[in-house]
Amino acid sequence: MANINMFGLLTLILGILVLVFPFAGVFAVSILVGFGILFLGVILLFQGAGIWGDNKLISALLLIIGLIAVLVGLDIFGNIYALSFIIGISYYLAGFFMIIMGILGFFTRDAEAHRGSSLLMVFMGIINIILGLFAMDPYFLAIIIGITLIIDGVTLMFVNPVELVIIDKGL
Repeated sequence: MANINMFGLLTLILGILVLVFPFAGVFAVSILVGFGILFLGVILLFQGAGIWGDNKLISALLLIIGLIAVLVGLDIFGNIYALSFIIGISYYLAGFFMIIMGILGFFTRDAEAHRGSSLLMVFMGIINIILGLFAMDPYFLAIIIGITLIIDGVTLMFVNPVELVIIDKGL
C-alpha cells in the first residue's frame, strides 16, 4: 500500500508540475512519445529485415510501417507542435467514431438502459472532439495532461488497485 500511495503522490506532483510549467511538461512528453515511436520503428525495421527470406509481403509491410514510425518518432521527438497535432487528431478521430457508434447503438438497441449508454457515448464523443480542438494548442494539451495526472495521482493515493483484484489461490 505504501508503494501505491508514493506512486500516487509522485503522479500528483508531476501533474502539478506540468500545470505550473506547461511547455516543459509537453516538451518532456514529446521526447518520451517520440523516443517510444522511434524505438518501435527500429524494432519493426529489424523484424522486417529478419523475415525477408520467409515472407516478402509481410517483411515489406513491416519495413514500410517501421520507416513511417521512425520518421514520425523523429518528427515528434522534442516537437511540441507535432505532438499536439497528433494528439488533437487522435481526439477528433476517437470522438467521431464514438458519435457514430453511439448513434448506431441508439437505433439498434432495444432496452432503455442501452439507449442511454448510446447517448452517453455520443456525448463523450462530442467532448472528445472539443478536447481535440483544445489539444491542438500545446498549452491546453499541457492542461489536459496535468489534470489527468492529478486525477490519476489522487486516485492512486486513495485506492489500492491490488485490493480491487480478487485472487483465487484455491485453484
